[in-house]
Amino acid sequence: MSFGWINVFGAIIVVLMLVPNVVYALKNRGEENRCTNRWMNLLEQIGRYGCIAFMWFPLLVGKFSFRSVPEMTLYLGGNGALLAVYWFVYARYLRERTRRRALTLAVVPACIFLMSGLLLRHWLLVVFALLFAVGHIYVTTQNVA
Repeated sequence: MSFGWINVFGAIIVVLMLVPNVVYALKNRGEENRCTNRWMNLLEQIGRYGCIAFMWFPLLVGKFSFRSVPEMTLYLGGNGALLAVYWFVYARYLRERTRRRALTLAVVPACIFLMSGLLLRHWLLVVFALLFAVGHIYVTTQNVA
């Protein structure tokens, strides 16, 4: 299966990951980032926006495609399962903030981006997923300490 110049499934995945973040931001206006490491904050943002862009667009890849139906099934099923976990943990996190839930919410999106990059053979997405993972997990640990 091939997606062509835009990955609609990737776009939907990104939007579904952003919804709980928007809800959290609206409920917690003015919350400040306690991470003082400028480079890790920058790494997190570069990774985040790179992942968002590369989930939608096959920049420097040509087109998104899978080599087999099982790969596509793993992409859809794996991302669906990870999104379900993400939403479930987010709902619990909104009721009670714990370090474990915060770290889960940092790791799951990185796993979604990384798995998507690997299955789509989009190596730039893989690189940005790793950057995001390192930055996001570090920043999260600093904010929940």
